[in-house]
Amino acid sequence: MIKLIVWLILIAMALRGLIRLLQGVAEGLKGPVLPRPPSAVPLVRDPVCGTYVVPSSALTVGSGAGMKFFCSENCRRAYGGDQTGVGARAKIAG
Repeated sequence: MIKLIVWLILIAMALRGLIRLLQGVAEGLKGPVLPRPPSAVPLVRDPVCGTYVVPSSALTVGSGAGMKFFCSENCRRAYGGDQTGVGARAKIAG
């Protein structure tokens, strides 16, 4: 009886090894898995110093298509002081 159990265990291990080998070969035939490139974050350029900033965290002047984005309060002041439509932080959806 013990001899039968040992043989069954050996057969099960051999089958499992064979199945894993065949799965590895099949996976290798698919070719290399290329990683997905990271998603890009749109950037805008500060008109004073030229630094690229994320619109959602930039200081702004104006509204709509005329909105200007700044990296710091100093750049915003250098651009033209406190103008109408100045927002503390840009509220961009996305």
